[in-house]
Parts: sequence; structure tokens; C-alpha cells
Amino acid sequence: MQLDFFPSRTLTIYLAKLFIVRIFAVLVMLVLVLMALDLLGSTGEILAPEGNGQAEILRYAGLRIPQLIARFLPYSVLLATLITLVTLNQNSEVVAMKAAGLSAHQVLAPLLLTAAVIAVFSFAFNERVVTRANAALKAWEAVEYGPVPQETGVRANLYLTDGQNILSAETLTGSGSDIVLTNVTWDARTPGGIVTEQLRSPRATYAAPGWRLENPRRFDVGNAEIAEPGEVVVAEALTPDRIDLQSVDPDGQSFLELRDTIDAYEAIGRRTSEMRANWWHRLSGPLSAVLMPLLGSIAAFGLARSGQLFVRAIIGMALGFAYFVVDNAALAMGSFGGYPPFLAAWAPFLLFALLGETVLIRTEE
Repeated sequence: MQLDFFPSRTLTIYLAKLFIVRIFAVLVMLVLVLMALDLLGSTGEILAPEGNGQAEILRYAGLRIPQLIARFLPYSVLLATLITLVTLNQNSEVVAMKAAGLSAHQVLAPLLLTAAVIAVFSFAFNERVVTRANAALKAWEAVEYGPVPQETGVRANLYLTDGQNILSAETLTGSGSDIVLTNVTWDARTPGGIVTEQLRSPRATYAAPGWRLENPRRFDVGNAEIAEPGEVVVAEALTPDRIDLQSVDPDGQSFLELRDTIDAYEAIGRRTSEMRANWWHRLSGPLSAVLMPLLGSIAAFGLARSGQLFVRAIIGMALGFAYFVVDNAALAMGSFGGYPPFLAAWAPFLLFALLGETVLIRTEE
């Protein structure tokens, strides 16, 4: 029996059902509470544009809920692990399983298998639903919850550099020479970074070369004067291909699309550490669900009547939340170039896998 990872089909199904029901219940509770809090702060902005009503609030919720599910699914697995294992311990079911000859790893095996299935679902959900919700919500927020342009490829909050000068826009629609920028700001700066003049325009199109600002208003910083010069062409070094690359939103791209973007950046010598760390984290992030039963396993063992069950549950929760803190810190360091992207995405996972396994072996095996 010790060599069989799943010694009992009935026991495996029983534990998996307990675990998956608690994951779903915790996730629904977290999403509902967080969505309600989010709507309390966002409803006023959503209803501000004329004509917006309940349909727009429901649309916002529909775009926001996938983001909340993706972010808090690993937390739900952690909390469900602790609830499941503490319940099994209090009912002496763990004692019965160990008395039947099961090792600690065999007790946890159904939970680990369920968590692996959850990780696969999380990856697929992120790729098919969350990336599209991210892109749609950012485009909608860029127009302050007003009508979103019908063109495909809408991107929001662009910040483009042309030497010392800066071209920014609220939204971009189209691609190639058909790109249209809206609510555009052009800051002309000295080599020291001091803004000498600023141009604002509601719309800009490609002028081959440069970008034609329609009905701009010029503010001369030195003379503090405002003028309306008519159409002006700026940023002649900014080509449509360069804008396509600079305006990439990694959160709105799928795993394969982001890989192609990284290859395109590397081909022109652009820095890709942040995108590559994000790309690797698309794999390590969902797999964090597999870690949660291992990190929370300390709550499963030890006698419930010893008075230490609550302490064990707190330790398991602390280990789980410590992983998320370290994971976010490592990802931030990888984005800034402090860690290699692969190490930033995978080091926390491997570190806490070894830590959880060490705690389990030293305390139970």
C-alpha cells in the first residue's frame, strides 16, 4: 500500500469531492464580496456618462469577475485546503486513514490531484477569458466608460517616446498606417527633460512620416501663451510598426501572442525582461494551486485534542500567504531586471515546494 500513491479509489473520490466543493464555495464568497466592494467605488464613474445604466454596471461586473477569479483562485485553494484538512482532523478521519496504513503523502494525494486539475483549468481560463476581459476593460476605462470605438485592436493609455519628446494618447484603434490616436498630447522637451511646449489634440493620424494632430492647441511654456496653429505634424521618427510594439499590453495577450511579441522586441534589440517574466508566470502562476495542499498539510496532522490544531492551521495559512508575497516580490524584481525572468517566475514555486515537502517529511514521515 505504501508504494501505491492512490491506494483507494473510493477514498480518492471522497477527498476530491470535499476539496472541490470547498474551493468553489470559498471562491464564490471571495468574488461576491470583492465585486460588491469594487462596485461601491466604481458605480459612480460607470454611471457618469449620459445614457449609462444597469446594463453598463452588469457589463463592468462581467469584465471584472474573470479578473477576480484569476487572481483569487489560488487563495481559494489555500483556504479550502485548510478548511478540508482541519475538518478531517477534527473528525479523526486522518487518524483512521493513517491507521489503515496510508502515509501523509497518500492522504494528500487526492488533494494534489484535484489542485493539478484546478491549475490546468486556471491556465485555460486565463488564456481564453481573462486576457480578453483585460483588453476590453482597459479600452472601456480609457474612454471613461463611454462608447468604445467599434474598430478592432483598441488599446488604451499609450506612452510613446520620440527621442526626448513624448507622445501620449488615451486610445489607439486600427493598425499599420490606419492607426488612429485619440486625446493626444505631445510634449516637446529639451535634452534635460524640460517641457518647452505642449500640444493637445482630440485626434491624430499617420502622415507618413509623423503624426498629424487635428485641431491642436499649443501651450508655450516659456511665454505661457495658448495658440491654435492648425494641423501640425509631430513625432516623425515614430513609425506605425514601432507604435504597434510600444503599445503592447501583455495582460491582454494570450500565451502564444505574448511569445511572438517578445520575439519581435528581441529582434529590434528592445528590453524584454518584464514581458518574459510575465510569460513564464503564465505557467508558474496557475501551478501555485498545486502548492497549496502541500503548504497547508501541517493542519491535517497532529491530534486535534492536543490543542495545537488552531496553531497548525495558522502556520499553514502563513506559509501559503508567504508564498504569494514572495512570488509578487520576485516577479517585480524580474520586471526591473533584478532577477533573470525564469528565476523570478519559478524560484518562489520551487522554494516553497521544497519547504512544504521538508515540513511534511520532518513532521509526519
